[in-house]
Amino acid sequence: MKITLTQFQTLDGVIQAPGGPEEDTSDGFPHGGWSVPYGDEDFGRFVEEVFGRVDAFLLGRRTYEIFAGYWPKMTDPADPIASRLNALPKYVASRTLTAADWAGTEIIGRDDLVKDVGALKERPGRELQLHGSAGLAQSLLAHDLIDTLHLLTFPVALGTGKRLFAEGGLPTAFRHTASRTTSKGVVINSYDRAGRPEYGSY
Repeated sequence: MKITLTQFQTLDGVIQAPGGPEEDTSDGFPHGGWSVPYGDEDFGRFVEEVFGRVDAFLLGRRTYEIFAGYWPKMTDPADPIASRLNALPKYVASRTLTAADWAGTEIIGRDDLVKDVGALKERPGRELQLHGSAGLAQSLLAHDLIDTLHLLTFPVALGTGKRLFAEGGLPTAFRHTASRTTSKGVVINSYDRAGRPEYGSY
């Protein structure tokens, strides 16, 4: 399976959880709900396309806890997101989580995250999908384990919050593979990892 990351970000690169006001207040984040005004049919169509390619999910602990508190209650078999999240395997990376009650969940990464994720990539299938999970995403980017990025850039700047590409990250080149813009102005770009940057001068 290849690992794909779908990440919502603001114009200034903030990637804090985009749900309701109280969904993610870590580090005193005061801007919860920032993505909600930009939802439309174009946005929903893209998300459904992504979930149509998934064979398993890879989540950080915080994202797992947010998802596990909501999606198991969504039981409509016709829901293209809930049906897959509830039915497909879920791997949560954590050194401290002792139990995962959401059906189909396995805890990985207690001793060697890179080894465990590498083993998952070797399994047959289409996509092992990572959604949000900023800390885990940064760790995987640092080890060249993410194959494809879907970056959804919203037309808003917040000034504070987590960033995906933090100071000190691994220099990486990407190949742009797709782009679209929703009716509300969300720019969706897809990139495949393409090795190290090349350098030159003018």
